[in-house]
Amino acid sequence: MLTLKQIYDDKARVIAGLEKKHFAGAAEAIDEVLRLDAERKSAQQLKDAAAAEMNKISKSIGALMAQGKRDEAEAAKAQTGALKAQIAEYDVKMSEAEEAQTKLLLTIPNIPYDIVPEGASAEDNLAVTIGNWPNQPMIDAIAKDGAVALRDWDSATDEKIAEEKLSILNSQLSTKLPHWDLAKKYNLIDFDLGVKISGAGFPVYIGQGARLQRALINFFLAEANKAGYTEIMPPTVVNAASGYGTGQLPDKEGQMYHCEVDDLYLIPTAEVPVTNIYRDVIIDEDKLPIKNCAYTECFRREAGSYGKDVRGLNRLHEFSKIEIVRIDTPEHSDASHKEMLAHVEGLLKKLELPYRILRLSGGDMSFTAALCYDFEVYSEAQHRWLEVSSTSNFDTYQANRLKCRYRRAEDKKVQLCHTLNGSALALPRIVAALLENNQTPEGIRIPAALQPFFGDDMIR
Repeated sequence: MLTLKQIYDDKARVIAGLEKKHFAGAAEAIDEVLRLDAERKSAQQLKDAAAAEMNKISKSIGALMAQGKRDEAEAAKAQTGALKAQIAEYDVKMSEAEEAQTKLLLTIPNIPYDIVPEGASAEDNLAVTIGNWPNQPMIDAIAKDGAVALRDWDSATDEKIAEEKLSILNSQLSTKLPHWDLAKKYNLIDFDLGVKISGAGFPVYIGQGARLQRALINFFLAEANKAGYTEIMPPTVVNAASGYGTGQLPDKEGQMYHCEVDDLYLIPTAEVPVTNIYRDVIIDEDKLPIKNCAYTECFRREAGSYGKDVRGLNRLHEFSKIEIVRIDTPEHSDASHKEMLAHVEGLLKKLELPYRILRLSGGDMSFTAALCYDFEVYSEAQHRWLEVSSTSNFDTYQANRLKCRYRRAEDKKVQLCHTLNGSALALPRIVAALLENNQTPEGIRIPAALQPFFGDDMIR
């Protein structure tokens, strides 16, 4: 959550940031936070004054008794009793103000960095990279000059060129089968059986489909290990404190599966248990950055509309994902974020999937992120982009909730860490794109980097 220091240091910037995220009533919420803080401070001052007076009177009681001034001593005792009662009242007022302030702060999102684009929705996200297009034979045939291989583009002209090339591509790919048809053709995934066992959004992977899942998991973990990430195998259920720590609660409570009897939640991402390892922890600066990765199943109740956008693997209630998590110093977190982006991009390059990277607009960012980039792969059969990763810097927002801090080597001062995470990668849409983009008359081609893990070069 936002720190009081952030708000006091630059209230106008905080309000502007919240408005950039389209948080309704930003100014009123921040004013209420400050009012509650003033109320707490006032109660604290009154308590301190009463405590000082009580101590002063308490010290005089012994002297009065020694002088035989019993009546005055008894009156002094009565005064200290009244002051003690006042102090208890001030404690209650302080506690109530602080509790109300914390409850309000938990409902206020993080503020975005200055480079976050203005905008209300995904339509306003900024595409900063498009890659792997030259590796696609169809694209090479359409654009021999390689004009579709755009890097670091953000102008309207370049975006228009890309969309025109995409339109040409779509017209050439009408014979591609969607992954749900390929899954049936090669007996890879049984969606109906998943409905029978659990319900919609819980597919059953079979034979080569299950092997492809396992190959991707092992490939992603092997790549994370090579990049210096320590693998964690965390629980897939967490307590409410963990949900509050990373910001899923109270913001996304309705999207999480809740085991009410035990008050535990099925995790929507490994970010939750892995980041919470560092809740209420002070880390020595020389141990940073901490780099963890984890493979888990993820569970999301989020309801989807009907149609092609949620068909097949496009949106599931249970899915596999590898998450990378970093804990870092404020000074190094930007470099960490760039390293994470490069890692995710490297995975997509090795999988030979056409992709783009989007810098999310204020209105499309998550509740907790200060800066977020989405990776999307292109589906040649569905003719659309599929999100496969969000890679975010949360600044001190999660760390303040978690009380995740580090001790500076220079002066031993304790400060809040920065937390970062990203999908590296989520499997369902990667599988969808691999099946759709690599289909041939002989079967589905397995990218070279994945073949050692899959054990073959084709799905037949």
